[in-house]
Amino acid sequence: MKTTTGTPTAEQTDALRVTLVIGSNRHGRFGPVVADWLLDRLRDRDDLVAEVVDVAEAALPTSLEPTPEATAALSGITPKLDRADAFVVLTPEYNHSFPAGLKNLIDWHYAEWRAKPVALVSYGGLAGGLRAVEHLRQVFAELHAVTVRDTVSFHNAGASFDDDGRLRDPSGPDAAAKTMLDQLAWWGHALREARTTHPYTG
Repeated sequence: MKTTTGTPTAEQTDALRVTLVIGSNRHGRFGPVVADWLLDRLRDRDDLVAEVVDVAEAALPTSLEPTPEATAALSGITPKLDRADAFVVLTPEYNHSFPAGLKNLIDWHYAEWRAKPVALVSYGGLAGGLRAVEHLRQVFAELHAVTVRDTVSFHNAGASFDDDGRLRDPSGPDAAAKTMLDQLAWWGHALREARTTHPYTG
């Protein structure tokens, strides 16, 4: 997967910090292919600066016990979530829902999500991961986050990309991504200003 930087340029001082969460840790996962496409869409915009949290690189126990190993893993994850103005969460659909590893990463955090917008991108078979998206909306509502209305979903995702990881027909997904990211940017700016002038207490 391509690397990214979370450091704004001089022209991006007002840019929103967007953390892309890659939600699968399964062997042979397809997520990095979709993530690279997403990162290109994020980098196309001057109003967004992206960095990545990858569930596959997060060695977090499911017990939520603050072990030394968990503390070390959190030291690389939590700051990226905390400083984010907005999130894009990329999820596959496993058994009509989203992966356990993604839920575990979400559950390890609370304040980091509060009063921030979340865009949802999914991939899968016939359903394109949309059932996972609807479950994630409920989870993020409980965490006082705001999910944006429009999503991007890839039905039969493996057939949508060629062997080099490029979309065979980018027109639809690119248009959907623009709409979704426009909404994310609006909510991101609005909520960042609101948190600054009137801190959220819930």
